[in-house]
Amino acid sequence: MAEASLIRYKADYRTIATVVAYAIFYPISWYLWGQFGWIGKTILVLVHCNWQFFIATIIHNTIHVPIFRSMAWNKAFQFLLSAVKGNPVSGYVPGHNLSHHKHLQTPKDAARTTRARFKWNFLNQLLFFFLLARDIMKSEKAFVQRMKDVKPGWSSQYKKEAILVGTIKVVALIVDWQRMLFLIFIPNMYSLWGIFGTNYWQHDGCDENHPYNHSRSFTGKLFNWMAFNNGYHGIHHMYMGVHWSLYPEYHERLLKPHVHPSLDQKSLFVYLWKSCIWPGKRLDYLGNPVKLPPQVETADWVSDVSIDPEAKVALGAIQ
Repeated sequence: MAEASLIRYKADYRTIATVVAYAIFYPISWYLWGQFGWIGKTILVLVHCNWQFFIATIIHNTIHVPIFRSMAWNKAFQFLLSAVKGNPVSGYVPGHNLSHHKHLQTPKDAARTTRARFKWNFLNQLLFFFLLARDIMKSEKAFVQRMKDVKPGWSSQYKKEAILVGTIKVVALIVDWQRMLFLIFIPNMYSLWGIFGTNYWQHDGCDENHPYNHSRSFTGKLFNWMAFNNGYHGIHHMYMGVHWSLYPEYHERLLKPHVHPSLDQKSLFVYLWKSCIWPGKRLDYLGNPVKLPPQVETADWVSDVSIDPEAKVALGAIQ
């Protein structure tokens, strides 16, 4: 990490390259859409869906540890991320940083896994995003409203990102609704389903009150290379201000010696097969059936947030 560098960590050159490459691929695929048959179009949609998911993991990383040393560059990069992702990047801050991280698995965590209560665990994983989407949007709206007075800089950034995203979608819809559906809407929804759905396998059946057993990690090299180390979720919850490139080292040194072995998984796909398909049982990290607490409404956490207008806080590009 060179002090004179524009970015804080050299690993983020790959982050930037991934986003820029997708920004180039996006209009090219739109232009060539009509030249493909249904097989080619299906492949193109699948590429967009998965690339969008990896963009979502990049967004997760950047709102915790902004890439650039300059705030202006970070704000500009969030505009680029918002444009290619199809959602205001700043909107990820309230539901994730200030609700999920701060109130893990409690009624103030809109993404708590106990909201999914189907007997067949496959349905819990499949429908998790749809169970929490309404509360996520509701809290985001409330947070944006509150930040108008507390952090007008953040509010302004959010609004500009939202206008940019909305303009792109409206123009795309007018120009060609079919391309908008298959190249923008479906990949966008898939990535949201995927990034919020990861929360289910990262936390379900864990112990949120334990210093180490609060999260499930997946250490497979291929998945973590593609997902920018988002498989190392336990260490992320312990040190959410640590850069993603340092997760493997921190995991081995500070988490692995203490965490329960069942929460240090090698393969995500093997785990999903066992937990959702065969035998498909919803078990805690000790191998016992998950005991669900009584169903409760998501509690208001926005009014409890205390932010000094002059303080530097983790709100993405706006510090």
